[in-house]
Amino acid sequence: MAMLQVDNINVYYDAIHAIKGVSIEVQEGEIVTLIGANGAGKSTILMTVSGLLRSRTGTISFMGGRIDNAQPYKIVGQGLAHVPEGRRIFMQMTVLDNLEMGAFVSPEGTTEAALERVYKHFPRLRERRRQIAGTLSGGEQQMLAISRALMSDPKLLMMDEPSMGLAPILVEQIFEIITDLRGEGTTILLVEQNARMALSVADRAYVLETGAIALSGTGAELSQSDAVRKAYLGDID
Repeated sequence: MAMLQVDNINVYYDAIHAIKGVSIEVQEGEIVTLIGANGAGKSTILMTVSGLLRSRTGTISFMGGRIDNAQPYKIVGQGLAHVPEGRRIFMQMTVLDNLEMGAFVSPEGTTEAALERVYKHFPRLRERRRQIAGTLSGGEQQMLAISRALMSDPKLLMMDEPSMGLAPILVEQIFEIITDLRGEGTTILLVEQNARMALSVADRAYVLETGAIALSGTGAELSQSDAVRKAYLGDID
């Protein structure tokens, strides 16, 4: 049984049919990535899985139980966390307050251990813990957004465009963290515009075009696909 099973979801924004019969699965211990052009529906899928949007059809199951009608906070409590596109940290709060907000569903007495885990991955956040989050650099804000999600100790972490707007050296650091997290036992569902980097770390991948799955396969297979190379990797020969 897959850790996450999405079956035949159809999502609309008023009359706009944004997601068209999409089915995906994520097995425990995998990194699975969704790639596609802007507007293809990648973020919409993540928001539907996390309960922020509703599908008109189909089912979504996590750890064997249905979550397609669950409230977002209950989904987080079951072990599925979402790092949204654009970071969406609490700008007027301190770094530490942001992190503690991420632990709101965690058992009492586990916050300190969770803090130590995120500080291990992002030691800069320990240095900045009393700083107002809105004054952080873009890279530091992305670190904070990821760390806030990790505070709930998720079994599955969904990440939406974690490299957006970051310098290349920071992009490499973020992807190193993604592979480290998988090594520690966290399953990853990744939406990423940097298709080359995403496919390089992915066990499996789906290509989304205008709200539907166009291709799927292992990360290595799709990296060698002529259609993917021309459309998403910048290879035109």
